[in-house]
Amino acid sequence: MSLMVRASGIRAYAAVMRGLGADPAPFLRRHHIAPKALDDDDALLDLRAVAQLLEASSADTGCGDLGLRIAENQDIGILGKLGVIIQSAATASEAFQIASRYMFVHSQGLAMAINPHSESIKGAVEIVFEIRPPQRQNIDLSLGLTHRFARALLGVHYDLKLVTLPHTPVASLSRYRRFFGAPVIANQERAALHMHATSLRAELRGANSELRQITEDYLSRHFRVPGDAISTRVRLALRRMLGTPQATMEGIAAMLAIHPRTLHRRLQAEGTGFEDIKESLRQELALQYLRETQVSLGQVSGLLGFPEQSAFTRSSRRWFGKTPSAIRKESRSGRF
Repeated sequence: MSLMVRASGIRAYAAVMRGLGADPAPFLRRHHIAPKALDDDDALLDLRAVAQLLEASSADTGCGDLGLRIAENQDIGILGKLGVIIQSAATASEAFQIASRYMFVHSQGLAMAINPHSESIKGAVEIVFEIRPPQRQNIDLSLGLTHRFARALLGVHYDLKLVTLPHTPVASLSRYRRFFGAPVIANQERAALHMHATSLRAELRGANSELRQITEDYLSRHFRVPGDAISTRVRLALRRMLGTPQATMEGIAAMLAIHPRTLHRRLQAEGTGFEDIKESLRQELALQYLRETQVSLGQVSGLLGFPEQSAFTRSSRRWFGKTPSAIRKESRSGRF
């Protein structure tokens, strides 16, 4: 099934293209997007087509920072009712939790999570993004929009310390630094905004608990991700946090804004448990790292969240009947 995004997500695309001296209509038609669709914020567009549109438009116009330019010309209004809920949150932390929970309403290819301890900046939290398709301009647009939303909501309390990009930018890093007003590092493991921990404690001017409840109830009733079981959400959160101190029942429950006991009961109702999900994910990732990468066994152990490499070796024997080194050796010889 194709991932979809609301047309409002590229509301400024046509204007930016015209500013570059290009007619947006041929680009849109080439990627099977009706130009008139951009006039309806709630129209659903194929996300892969949108990502390819942005890449082609960037290449053909020679505009390496197209995603950032579109982000510069859009505001939180593109999120519709979700934007109303986010703005009515009491604190920045609550606003990001709401965005994490309901972002699928706007884009099915964008997910975010809060890592309370950035590994890159001491005293910072990390807003981690999972962006599909993971193409350069799509990533830049998503990061750029979130940065603008955060700056508008938090005002002087928004203290961005670092931006990490999971790609090699076409535009210069100085362009990114000017846009974000913070250091930017490319070719990192994941896309993330790293901000001072005090930023999330900021109280929002538009806090309105009654309005938030009304609009959140509306979204809960009318929108549901296919297969959005709590076990699926736990797995996605664990995938991002595995290997960090937050990959515990308590840490994941906090990310999902659910009490640990409630999370335990809901997982039981789906016939599974937190440790079952973690074990399954570790097995899948272990095979991926051992077969498809050159990451050292010690690093693989750390990525999977084992305290020592010997613990990883014992688990590998239990899962596969073989040691990690044996699996890697067999995969290289083509016998696995």
